[in-house]
Amino acid sequence: MARYTGSTNRISRRLGFSTLENGKELAKKPYAPGQHGSKKSKKLSNYGVQLQEKQKLRFMYGLSEKQFKATFVRAGKMSGVHGDNLFKLLESRLDNLVYRLGFSTTRRGARQLVNHGHITVNGKKVDIPSYTCKPGDVIAVKDNAKDMSIIKSSLEALLKRVEFVTYDENKMAGTYVRYPERSELNADINESLIIEYYNR
Repeated sequence: MARYTGSTNRISRRLGFSTLENGKELAKKPYAPGQHGSKKSKKLSNYGVQLQEKQKLRFMYGLSEKQFKATFVRAGKMSGVHGDNLFKLLESRLDNLVYRLGFSTTRRGARQLVNHGHITVNGKKVDIPSYTCKPGDVIAVKDNAKDMSIIKSSLEALLKRVEFVTYDENKMAGTYVRYPERSELNADINESLIIEYYNR
């Protein structure tokens, strides 16, 4: 299955979960899309609950099913807790860190900035959104993109950054200082259900 490129609001309403992590999609219509969306939905089976949890995380980070499963398998081969490792790998993606630093208001927008070659890692241009960054890597906006209005407006709109990145306003560059703690990430995701889904 290819990566979803449709309406983010529609997906968030269907899942009853803000994939943008700001709640704006559900503010006006906190029910599923479609003619019967506002009616009480039927109870999900165990499989349905596990699938929905997996879809929440997959759509939140904007991955295709193939990409997400590959990340899940990779997380399982790492030492430590499988669910925590999954989050570490997802948060270490370049497109996610561009979003976390505030260069874009959405992960989809961050992916586009990376694809178009506007981002560097440790001084070298990287145009692969799934590139895995390591703690200590410096993510910056290329010199010829620093005046882009979309980046400037995103930085101005940012209220707070996560604590596992630092930002140098003068250089328009940020450092991925450490892997995130699970407590710093979305508490509405139950990763144990995702593990159950793939291990069923």
